[in-house]
Amino acid sequence: MAEYRIEVVDIPVPEGTNIIVGQTHFIKTVEDLYEALITSAPTIRFGIGFCEASQDRLVRHDGNDEELERMAAEAALRIGAGHCFVIYLKDAWPINVLNAVKNVQEVVGIYAATANPLQVVIIETDQGRGVLGVVDGYKPVGIEKEEDARRRHEFLRKIGYKR
Repeated sequence: MAEYRIEVVDIPVPEGTNIIVGQTHFIKTVEDLYEALITSAPTIRFGIGFCEASQDRLVRHDGNDEELERMAAEAALRIGAGHCFVIYLKDAWPINVLNAVKNVQEVVGIYAATANPLQVVIIETDQGRGVLGVVDGYKPVGIEKEEDARRRHEFLRKIGYKR
């Protein structure tokens, strides 16, 4: 049986940013994700980091915001799993871009799209690293009551997602 190690990698999600973490399968992902993001929301600022799984095995990166691009590249390197990508967003929500991201031909799946604290659970073998899953935010403390539902409804209207 192959040896392995499990690791939890904390990924920072600074105030005012959102993050999308997913998996893809081809080097042109960075360019295709850039195009999907830039055409999805007119005010969007973003950075992309992508872990190349063969050849040079570099973290490829792009974006239209230097700081978000740096953060995405560093987060992708910390995760270090082949074909994993990280997108940091500002001035847009994941809901604005997620379908476009999922429709990029090389995207295999999405692990998380959140503004919550994020941990990525990694398995490492002698071959490399893979993502087992994510911890998105915190565990529930109870079941929603009527007052909680009212605050949820008000919040969605306040941020413009319901009328």
